[in-house]
Amino acid sequence: MFKRVVLKLSGEFLANENGFGISPETSRRLAGLIKDALEGTQVELAIVIGGGNFWRGERNGKGMDAATADYIGMLGTVMNAMALQDAMESVGRPTRVMSSIHMAAVAEPYIRRRAMRHLEKGRVVIFGGGNGAPFFTTDTTSTLRAMEIGADVVLMAKNKVDGVYDSDPRKNPDATRFDALTHQDVVDQRLEVMDATALTLCMDKNLPIVVFDIFQDGNLRRLFAGERVGTLIQS
Repeated sequence: MFKRVVLKLSGEFLANENGFGISPETSRRLAGLIKDALEGTQVELAIVIGGGNFWRGERNGKGMDAATADYIGMLGTVMNAMALQDAMESVGRPTRVMSSIHMAAVAEPYIRRRAMRHLEKGRVVIFGGGNGAPFFTTDTTSTLRAMEIGADVVLMAKNKVDGVYDSDPRKNPDATRFDALTHQDVVDQRLEVMDATALTLCMDKNLPIVVFDIFQDGNLRRLFAGERVGTLIQS
């Protein structure tokens, strides 16, 4: 059973049906799902959220300075973190946003010990602003924060994909799902779980990863209860 977890969410989970921007209704539905899964557990939850519903550096920033494009994406993650905080608190779950990019009017600066203290007090902590430096994805931020705060696992949330497959199950109906893999298996088979930097960090520090469908009824609660869901990756 996991005590402290980092949940990696896609920014698109907050978006409207076109996959862009923030839908308050969609955000509250996601917040309610997370709140219900936490009820009655002792799990300490930190969240890292992407910014793809606003900006993707390699696509939207084409022709721009690459570092500038990445910083714009980091600002998008702060907007998503604030929106998710609002949704979480609207369903009654105390939440704190911490940003690697200092913007004191809307978020606390990321300080490792302060983040851990929030978790110990039962608050959900949402990390925005990436890791504060360009050229790294929010996958890498998830693994870095997980190691810093002593998390037991990184939960990689997906939509309509219930684990890791040997090929894209949305394109190949005969794709095979893996119940368990090692980090090295993921590298050797070039499976698309997370970016290479993030995966290498997890492998070096033996940090488990679970890939699962967050919108499948009961999955998140079952994970918090220690049940096997999706695909487990560990050394």
